[in-house]
Amino acid sequence: MKAPAGTAFGLKMAAAVALLAALSYLVFPGHTYLRQDSQIYVPILEHLWDPGALAQDPVAVRHHVTFTVWDELALAGRWISGLDFEQVLAAEHLFHRALGILGVFLIASAAGLSTRPALLVAGVYALGAQILGPAVLTVEYEPKPRASAVPLILLAVGCAAHGRYLASGAFGSLAFLYHPPTVYPFWLVFFAMDLWPTRPDVMKKRIYGLAPLALAAVALFVLSRLQFGVAESHPPLGRIDPDLEQLQRMRASYSWASAWVGDWIGHYLFVWAVSIAAFLRLRKQMPAGLQFFAAGLPLIGMLSMPASYLLLDRWKWALMPKFQPMRALLFVTAFAIVLAITAALKAASLRRLPEALLWGMFAFAAVIQPRVSMLLLPDLNDPLTRRRFALALVLAALAAAAAWLDERRPALSWPAWSAALVLPFFLLPYHAKVVAAEPSIETPELRELCAWARSQTPRDAVFLFPDAGRGPHPGVFRSRALRAIYVDWKSGGQVNMVKEFAHEWWRRWQDTVAPGFKTEHLPRYKERGIRYVVVGPENKVKDRRPVFENRQFVVYDLG
Repeated sequence: MKAPAGTAFGLKMAAAVALLAALSYLVFPGHTYLRQDSQIYVPILEHLWDPGALAQDPVAVRHHVTFTVWDELALAGRWISGLDFEQVLAAEHLFHRALGILGVFLIASAAGLSTRPALLVAGVYALGAQILGPAVLTVEYEPKPRASAVPLILLAVGCAAHGRYLASGAFGSLAFLYHPPTVYPFWLVFFAMDLWPTRPDVMKKRIYGLAPLALAAVALFVLSRLQFGVAESHPPLGRIDPDLEQLQRMRASYSWASAWVGDWIGHYLFVWAVSIAAFLRLRKQMPAGLQFFAAGLPLIGMLSMPASYLLLDRWKWALMPKFQPMRALLFVTAFAIVLAITAALKAASLRRLPEALLWGMFAFAAVIQPRVSMLLLPDLNDPLTRRRFALALVLAALAAAAAWLDERRPALSWPAWSAALVLPFFLLPYHAKVVAAEPSIETPELRELCAWARSQTPRDAVFLFPDAGRGPHPGVFRSRALRAIYVDWKSGGQVNMVKEFAHEWWRRWQDTVAPGFKTEHLPRYKERGIRYVVVGPENKVKDRRPVFENRQFVVYDLG
């Protein structure tokens, strides 16, 4: 039986979204595991799965996943599938990335684009962009709660853009369950939209969209009461003491506006101005539901900077480093890219090619260069800058040509659309040398060390990498070997999240790793409860026999 037209279209759309998600995940910007924040989240999951694992590691024991369902769903996924967390989290990460791409497609189609141009907008978004300052990404490379929440927000906006307010509220509520700090801009706009006077039947539909949020809030509260482990404390009106402030500014300065806003305020004002200009250019084609979010989310992102400065830098509210409101700046860049490439394709379809090139240049420049002015006002003496500028111009021209052909010569547009959709994923990393997801640091020697420790050492053994400095391999070891690390640099990012952990981490760091490794420090390590010391071959101890050794690591047993 021949599939109905609606079913056939749905299957084609699913295939297109799956293709974009696969290109985004496997080619560019790519994905990582145990490279950044997953070095914190995976040990927490392993300890929640098996309380005997990493029981001596403060990173795993003093967690910050009380107010998210991300951990419960990861645990359920492992229990149902029988797979390791790496496979479970990878599947979830890829699925949510596809949902975000679908959301951007719905946003673009609601702005008046047909199927192929709307897919191209989603493809440009799938390339991702770095948001420097608050240290966040529009497309996250690693599995973590925010990597699930942001795509769900985009899908919620896409649903609202098409008047599906109950579905929008449902996806927005699911995003709230994953990561409440990320979703606050969405719900502020949703509340404002509900209060805006309009036809009674429309207001009724919008108010229905609030029902899922009430259910989500109740569910999150119940799950937080059932949370296993030593959860973080949340003093609602507490203040940050001077010692903790100094430590947070040193180790996690991205939460403090005064640490970076002065260097980046001009950049974000410019990106916001572009998003406003693109919004005004497209506003007449946008339904009311999309207008609220296209204007409101970037506005809240910009207001997050003065709000954070007052609440944290001036008033020292202890909740703010956990909440990190300035990460809402990702919506400024994300919507500037989406609206700009949408405006470019609309202009090209109307044969306004110079305008299309300008909009397209901004969209691709924002993907290629975090400080977009470096490409729009380039230093052409730099060969790499010339190459990136040329690529942004070529990609903008290719997208404009595809849109023009779609309008004027539909039969000839397929090759242009295919090239415009797929080529950026390959040209950005290989031609423009844009590095997004960092390569894995898991060398064969590190994997060998992890396998040895997991099979040949006691479960409650504590390890120290005293010569690792700020290197990331101790965090990989913690998750792969399931053995406690006394202290490492990456775990210091928790000084924003868990107050009880912050001072203990700093004391341990100053006591063991900061001074560097010396043979005479071995008795001190043993006094701290450290059983195994892992150093590089250049620090091999002459008068002590190692219990494990390869080309990268030497291990000594202090027990």
